[in-house]
Amino acid sequence: MTRPRRSALYMPGANARALAKARSLDADVLIMDLEDAVAPEAKAVAREQVAATLAAGGYGRRELVVRINGLDTPWGADDLAAVARMPADAVLLPKVEDGPQLRASIQRLDQAGGGRLPVWVMAELPQAVLAIDAIASLAPRVAVIVMGTADLGRALRLPADPSRLGLLPALGQCLLAARARGLDILDGIFTDLHDEPGLRAACQQGKALGFDGKTLIHPAQIATANDCFGVSAAEAAAAASVVAAWEAAAAAGQGIAVLDGRMVERLHAEEARRLLGLHAACSVEAGDPDRNRE
Repeated sequence: MTRPRRSALYMPGANARALAKARSLDADVLIMDLEDAVAPEAKAVAREQVAATLAAGGYGRRELVVRINGLDTPWGADDLAAVARMPADAVLLPKVEDGPQLRASIQRLDQAGGGRLPVWVMAELPQAVLAIDAIASLAPRVAVIVMGTADLGRALRLPADPSRLGLLPALGQCLLAARARGLDILDGIFTDLHDEPGLRAACQQGKALGFDGKTLIHPAQIATANDCFGVSAAEAAAAASVVAAWEAAAAAGQGIAVLDGRMVERLHAEEARRLLGLHAACSVEAGDPDRNRE
């Protein structure tokens, strides 16, 4: 079954109350953050709290990811050793620059006992965007690319712009690399917590560009991301009609079908099946009693 990643919420690892509350949130992915959301003096405490929280469980079907500090920082090596022992679903590596650096990081993770962990990669540096195909080529060990648009925009010296015009070349390049390697890719954060229309517009743009979901910084953003990146009942019904039309044509030995005046080919049926799988997965998530458990 397709795993939905419509909403990926960063959770500050030093905030025990927030980590506990996350068990009741409707996010598809929880990113337990040891990096940007944690002050230097709280790094060790955050690492211990995230380990204890994940060990306690209770997160239902939510995907649990731990973002560590860079391996060139004073905390990265200890983070890597700790996350290798945590019951996480993946580890998110920040400040990745190129393929060789990423290979070395994965080797260190494996040596620490984390060979079972899929690796998610932050694309937040210009170097990473230029090397994104080499980074994505490490699939299937690399499973997801996460855009770090705040850091990337700052590095590119871009002015604040709701259209994100200056980021579009980098976003497109990373999307191409992800799809070429069969990877999911998540859009960057939206920082204005009081601008729901702006968040919705950003999510709609991300969906139109081809992203699978959006990274978030506050629980209030979850519902909008889930709505924009999900599959509505009407969209699911339309996808089912496409699949039915294609299957009927294929059974009759025909290479194409016509539905409501439109041509339907195999590629349309395959995309329709993907949408149906996402719709089914989101429906299961919504109906999971553990998902919204306090």
